[in-house]
Amino acid sequence: METTNPLLEIHNLKMHFPVYRGAFGRKSGVVKAVDGVSFSVAEGQTFGLVGESGCGKTTVGRCALRIYKPTSGSILYRGTEISGFSEREMKQYRREMQMIFQDPYSSLDPRQSVGSIVREAIVTGQKPMPREAVQKRVDELLRLVELDPSMADRYPHEMSGGQRQRLGIARALACNPKLIVCDEPVSALDVSIQAQIINLFMRLQKQLGLTYVFIAHDLAVVRHISNRIGVMYLGNIVEITDASELYDKPLHPYTQALLSAIPVTDYEVEQTRERITLQGEVPSPINAPKGCPFHPRCKYATEICKQEKPQLMQYSEEHFVACHHVQEQAKEA
Repeated sequence: METTNPLLEIHNLKMHFPVYRGAFGRKSGVVKAVDGVSFSVAEGQTFGLVGESGCGKTTVGRCALRIYKPTSGSILYRGTEISGFSEREMKQYRREMQMIFQDPYSSLDPRQSVGSIVREAIVTGQKPMPREAVQKRVDELLRLVELDPSMADRYPHEMSGGQRQRLGIARALACNPKLIVCDEPVSALDVSIQAQIINLFMRLQKQLGLTYVFIAHDLAVVRHISNRIGVMYLGNIVEITDASELYDKPLHPYTQALLSAIPVTDYEVEQTRERITLQGEVPSPINAPKGCPFHPRCKYATEICKQEKPQLMQYSEEHFVACHHVQEQAKEA
């Protein structure tokens, strides 16, 4: 999983949340939200992270930015181990590592104007700047995300969903970041607006040299923007490869099921392709199954799948799969 000049490297990341029950708050277990995730992101590229709701994607993103302090594992940013850093030690990295949230409305302060939101991000943690320079930077950032500077006096409730998400992007860019975690940034938007925002992300990456971790549950969206994609299931990454190869040759049965659910506009292709329907529900992360986390829903599961958790193993040069029966999947792919 090594990439050229990795900006972010994550090794065996685990994030477990304690569960308390009863009147006295007695600890009764842990939620294994992330249970041994590893990947790296090359500078200037996009790593897509996909999976069903509740699989741990957002938790991985928040750990990568050290919003959460992980239970265990390693997080290297520009080669520096930051997983154990205190908040004071993280301060020097905060402006370089930004997050864009799923809901563009709830992530913005409704009492602040557009200009005030961007202005605050520009000056926070920085040396004092002349008022004219700050205003010039506000106008520049609004134009960069395709908003008219005349909107600076508006408030978030006076903007459309797409405009609010552009404002969220401008706020992140105000810090001159190198790494941006995009947490399902288009899922709350209309389809026509989604395409505009995705194209904006791609233009900004090319123009500013940004590195993205792009979290989503829509594989079609992730394919359009990502260089590499990791597929998550129940807190684990089950497959990682280049975006094109993931679609051309998915090897994990969960990835195959996800891809079979993507709508196809060609009627004849849609009628002839096989739709894979998974049985049962996603197990609870509080009581995750022993062995392979996917085995209760997998038609290929055997006794070894129920007893031994598969490790993410290299299938080809850039293709990694966590499956005991990967050779069988390869023959069918």
